[in-house]
Amino acid sequence: MILAIDGPAGAGKSTVAKQLARELGLTFLDTGAMYRAVTWIALERGVDVHDEAACAAVARSMRIDFDDQGRVRVDGRPGEPRIRAEDVTAAVSHVAAHPAVRRVVVPMQREEARRRGGVVAEGRDVGSVVFPAADFKFYLDASPEVRAERRARELGRPDLYGEILLAMRERDRLDTTRADSPLVRADDAFLVDSDALDAAGVVRAMLLCVRARARA
Repeated sequence: MILAIDGPAGAGKSTVAKQLARELGLTFLDTGAMYRAVTWIALERGVDVHDEAACAAVARSMRIDFDDQGRVRVDGRPGEPRIRAEDVTAAVSHVAAHPAVRRVVVPMQREEARRRGGVVAEGRDVGSVVFPAADFKFYLDASPEVRAERRARELGRPDLYGEILLAMRERDRLDTTRADSPLVRADDAFLVDSDALDAAGVVRAMLLCVRARARA
């Protein structure tokens, strides 16, 4: 079984996907972490993140997999917490927008799902491109204001709300307007708006959809 969860940055996709995977006995697949891993190594090697060919060469040179906890590894090296660093976060949308990079990474994502036998995958184009025949598709959304407030609270820095909001809006712009595999809601994806829901509430809503179809 493949469940695909797409949505903008900061919507809570990873938290929800991990919980949903546990509930359903599936593996969590963080597709965005794979692009973050490519970005990390590109920065580490001094590669210009705007150089498509160079970034694609970095992607081809890497072995990306996941540990038993669903955390990404690069050539056996743990990716966490480095892939979450500010410089990676600021650059990942540029790297992920390169079609040549996506042509390397998407087959890796599909192979990981095949190898695992079933996944809950989250990202930007999981339901629309990576797994268009997924058993279930969800689009998890939240307003930029709510996402920025949550991120500032997680960081314990409410004073950074304005800065985070601007960064969220720019990330949304880059993700939704890129030429290759932009962030979109797949036609057959269930929309879940998390503005008024916590993670547990989102998981409950998704489980209702899954179990309702299973009973049908």
